[in-house]
Parts: sequence; C-alpha cells; structure tokens
Amino acid sequence: MSPLFYLLCCVIGIAVGYLGRWIYAKFKLTSAEQQAVRVAQEAQQKAEAKAKELILETRETLQKEQQQNEREARERRLELQKNERRLLQKEMNLEHKQNELDAIKRQLGELETVIQDREKKVQDKEKTLVEELEKVASMSREEAKNLIIEEMKAEAQHDGQVFINKIESETQLQADKLARDIIVTSIQRLATEVSGEITTSSVSLPSDEMKGRIIGREGRNIRTLETLTGVDIIIDDTPEAVVISCFDPVRKEIARVALERLVQDGRIHPARIEEVVNKVSKEVGRIINDEGEKVVFDLGFHNMGPELIRALGRLHFRTSYGQNVLLHSKEVAILAGMIASEVGADTEIAKRGGLLHDIGKGAETESDSNHAELGAELVKRLGEDPRVVNCVLAHHNDVEPSCIEAIIVQIADAISAARPGARRESLDNYIKRLESLENIAKGFEGVENAYAIQAGRELRILVNSEEVSDEKSREIALGIAQRIEAELRYPGKIKVTIIREYRIVEYAR
Repeated sequence: MSPLFYLLCCVIGIAVGYLGRWIYAKFKLTSAEQQAVRVAQEAQQKAEAKAKELILETRETLQKEQQQNEREARERRLELQKNERRLLQKEMNLEHKQNELDAIKRQLGELETVIQDREKKVQDKEKTLVEELEKVASMSREEAKNLIIEEMKAEAQHDGQVFINKIESETQLQADKLARDIIVTSIQRLATEVSGEITTSSVSLPSDEMKGRIIGREGRNIRTLETLTGVDIIIDDTPEAVVISCFDPVRKEIARVALERLVQDGRIHPARIEEVVNKVSKEVGRIINDEGEKVVFDLGFHNMGPELIRALGRLHFRTSYGQNVLLHSKEVAILAGMIASEVGADTEIAKRGGLLHDIGKGAETESDSNHAELGAELVKRLGEDPRVVNCVLAHHNDVEPSCIEAIIVQIADAISAARPGARRESLDNYIKRLESLENIAKGFEGVENAYAIQAGRELRILVNSEEVSDEKSREIALGIAQRIEAELRYPGKIKVTIIREYRIVEYAR
C-alpha cells in the first residue's frame, strides 16, 4: 500500500468524524432549544398565576381598608353628633344660668338699696347718740378714744411686764437647775487621786555616818550639790535623814534622786556629784516629756508643740494646796469638755483651754508676771486659738471672758479646786463631813453600822433585822435624810440606803 492510500484514508476519516460531530451538535442544540422553550412557557404560566394572586390579594386589601375607613367615618360622625348635642345642652344651661344671674343681680341691687338706706339711718342714729354721749360725759369723741387707748396701753404694759417677769423667773429657775445638774454630773463622772503638797523632801540614810560624807571635807560636797541643783540641803539632828528644801519642784526632784543615788553608790565627791546630777537631770527631763505627752495623748490632742508638752510635764512636779497641778489641769480639761458638750459650746476649745489654763506655772522664765499672764503669752506665741488664749488669761478674772469657753474653764477650774477632798485646805472639812454622816446614822436605834461611800454621795446603813422591821427601816431612812438636810451642808444630794438582812447560820459537825 502506498502512502497516498494512507493519506486518503486519513482525509476520509477526518471528514467522517467532523460530519458525526456536526450531526451530534445539531441534535443537542435542538434539544436545548426545546427545553428553553418549555422552561419559558412554565415561567410565563407561573408569572401569570402569581399576578392573578397579587391582584386578588390587592383587591381584598382594598376592600378591607375601604370597610375600615367607612366604619371609622361612621364612628366619627356619631362622635360629632354627640358633641353637638352636648354643646347644645351646655348652651341651654348657660342661658338658664345667665337668666338666674340676672335675676340675682336684680335682687342684689334691691338689697343694696335697702342696706344703704339702713346704713344711713344707723349713721344718723349713731351721730345722734354720740352727740348725746359727749353732752353727758363732757368730753369729745377724740378725748374719749384717747382715754380708752391710754387705759388699754397701761393694762397691756402691766400684763406684759407680769408675763415677762414670770418668764424670767421660770428661766432663771430652769437655768439654775440645769447648771447644778451639769456641774454635779460632771463632778460625779470624774474622780482623781489627791496628792499632798510638800516643799521639802526627806532622803533616808543608812547611818548617821553618811551625813559627814555628804558634807565632805570643809563642806565641799554639800556646796557642790547645792550649787549644781539650786536647792538647800538641811542636815540636822534628825536621825538617818537629810532634808532637801526648794520652791522649784523640778530642782528638788533632781536633788532628791541624785542624793539617793550617791548614797547608794557610796562614792561622794565633787566630780561624781556633777556626773550624777547631769545624768539625773536628763532623766527628769525625759520624765517631764513623757508625762506631758501622756496627758496630751489621754485627752486626744495630737497637734501640741514640744514646748507646750514640756511645760505641761513640769506641772507633774508642781502642787497647789496639796493638789497636783498636772492632774488638776487634766481634770479641768475633762470637766470643761463635759460641760461644753452639755451646753453646746466648742468642746475642743474648752478642753484645750482647761488643759492649758495653768500652763504658766510650768513656764521656764524669770518674769515677774503672774502665771495666767505667762501662760497666755506662751500659748499666744505658739499659735493657739485666740479663744484658748482668753481661757488662760481670764481663768482668774485678770481680764473679762470674751467667749463661752472661757467661762466654762472658770467653772471647771472652780469645780476641780473646790470639790470635796481636792485640796488640803478643804480635806479636813471633807473628812469631818463624812464622819458626821456616819455619826448621824449611828444615832438611830437599831442601826448596827453606817458607811459613807462614793465621796460622801451615798450613806449605806446596816440595821438589825430582829429589832427593825421593813416599815421602821423606811422611817429610819426618812429620819436620817431629814437630819442630814437640817444639820449638814453638802454639794449635790446624798443617797441614804438602808440594808436589812436576816441571816441564819448553822454548822454541820
């Protein structure tokens, strides 16, 4: 076979394949066109059906809206008709009321005319009566009016003065009662220790031989001690004791402690004396600071300067009529705070003024001014409140008090100094009063024993239960109270308590 034959076969095969593909494509195209026509027809049918449904729904919606509008229109017409009927009714009522008002106006006009006629007659009659009264009384109308006014004014002034006097009397009684209650309550709420005032201290010695060692050769030891401490050391015939005398309590305390340590140590010579005195002086200085800080802390003050604290601490070694000045100052501060809280004053200022009122007694100065002026100058220089300065300066009436807190500090100072047992000058009277209380109770029949307790504010009495009945106990209590009122003078009130106890004791052997 020749190549030409192969070529011819290839050409024929290609032609046959191309013809077959054309026929297949023609067939597929015809099928797709038929399917497209069928899909288009179905879509048209669905669209027509959907359009019919929409038309029907639209018609139904329009019909419903039309019916709703017609119903609302009918309701509006009915409402308008009702409103029109109400308006017509109101117009009719207004016309009726207007007619009634017109009738009332006419009646009022007639009444007004009648009243005017009657007023004219009354005025004429009053004028006639006034003229007759003026003739009878022999005075004019103005004179009578003035006379009545003067009498009423005098009567009103008298009644007013009586009322004012009554109010003043009641107010004074209430003020006195309230003041007594506040002061007695403050005294009862506070109790402090009582200390004795001494200007001399006694140092015990192990033997009289120690007196010679204290004096030293040619008196050099005692001179050194007196020079360094500023005290007078008295060595007399008192056995085994040396007396230290000084008006300054701080110097006296330094000398006392230093001498006690020198006696214990046994080495007494000028160099050793100077060393011990310097050491004791530093210790006493620390005690002064500690005591001042303790009082300030106890009273709740946290803004007080070191100079004031040191001055307060020096009061720890100072006494006045047997009363420790630092404890007295603390007591005055507490009392002033109590009273200020009761009367509505500034509690902080009152407490601060009470604590610092005697601060001049602890001031380290050689001025000739009294302690109130020294204290006022000190607290003013250290920036205290002007009211506190006035409290310090006015507590002994050196100046007039300018604030209520200054008056409260005066009262608290008087309470602290004058309460029973506070100072040595009144201690004897206080003890006598307690003894008198007990003696009065013991003077009644059936009383076995009596005890004055709570600083004399209560008298507790034990009676014999076999001799004294319950009824008689009441009589004894009343009788004792009456005798106390008649025979004794005392602050506040005294509670009388009768204790009647029936006790049976047996022993099992």
